[in-house]
Amino acid sequence: MLRAIPRYVVIEVLKIFAIALALLTLMMIVVVLFRTARDQGLEPKQILQITPYLLPEAMRYTIPATILFAVSSVYGRISGSNELVALKSLGISPMTILWPVFGLALVISFVTVWLNDAAVSWGRENMRRVIVEGVEEIVYGMLRSNHSFSSPYFSIIVKRVEDRTLIEPTISFQGSDENAGVTLTSETAELRTDTQQNLLSIVCRRGTLDVEGQARLRFDDTLERAVPLDAASQSNGEVQPSQLALSALPEIEAGYKAKITQVERHRAAKAAYALMTGDFAELNGNESRFDADDLRFKQTYVHRLRTEPHRRWSSGFSCLCFVLIGAPVAIWLRNSDFLTSFCLCFLPILLIYYPLLLFGVDQAKNGNLPAVSVWLGNVVLAVLGHVMMRKVFRY
Repeated sequence: MLRAIPRYVVIEVLKIFAIALALLTLMMIVVVLFRTARDQGLEPKQILQITPYLLPEAMRYTIPATILFAVSSVYGRISGSNELVALKSLGISPMTILWPVFGLALVISFVTVWLNDAAVSWGRENMRRVIVEGVEEIVYGMLRSNHSFSSPYFSIIVKRVEDRTLIEPTISFQGSDENAGVTLTSETAELRTDTQQNLLSIVCRRGTLDVEGQARLRFDDTLERAVPLDAASQSNGEVQPSQLALSALPEIEAGYKAKITQVERHRAAKAAYALMTGDFAELNGNESRFDADDLRFKQTYVHRLRTEPHRRWSSGFSCLCFVLIGAPVAIWLRNSDFLTSFCLCFLPILLIYYPLLLFGVDQAKNGNLPAVSVWLGNVVLAVLGHVMMRKVFRY
């Protein structure tokens, strides 16, 4: 009997967890696919290709919620039906039905940590690859439907699209500090993709080239302008620590530490030279301020790199913390209605865990607190769960 009871509880939790996880993950994937298709102008082929890569991204958010829902539903029903009272009358400790689910939550937490990393190292990277490889079709699709396409690097406006030919396109390339902006207008144009060279070529026929008002050139034959496929996608291309795999973080952090040391030595040498020559204005000059800004940026980036592993591990182990607080609260409330039980169990998480998580992540990224402060919400939930379990054992 002592073995049958824990097995029964775990099976009930797993059944509800699996059903809720499947439904919630499906809903999230549909929403993300719709948003991505709208923002990126994806064709049905690209939508089908990126769907498998969305699974880790969706499940790392849905697993903590669904394990809490399953636990609160099962333990709320057990307590509301006085089954726990019956067990205690037989001399069976409540831990008999609690520890197997705590063990299950521990396993699920490790799986969620792995999903957090897989979503970045496998999911997002392959989604980006599918989008980049299909840039030509995406651009044509956006131009056919909206008569315009824009990315952080260039934009296209056309009168219409006939098969693979752009009619009366206006193509604008964004300028930078080194290069002036360029605007191309032509009678027709065509897009060509070279996946081996990782380039998207825009071939214009009979038109004008305007270099940001500095020069204007008319061409009667063809003019070709190539951009990297990454630049043609609608993502900004900036790599954040949250987009890096856990295995890559230590090496990148070591590289930034070396750069910080180099900048600090460079600043110290310049300051010493300015003091020796009496050029005190140089200490607060534009170049000195630029070096200071560059140093602050690199230091902040290192703080973010240090925070990211703790953020992913703490997010994964939120599953265990949700169960530690959800199970005793559901038993204490003795409410057999699963929605009411879930909402009441989720309330301390909403009011305590997420504010502490956001506070810890923000302060750790800014370097005001050590990276381990990200775990503050997990620790508070675990302590509250321990207090609630003591109440459960007493009544």
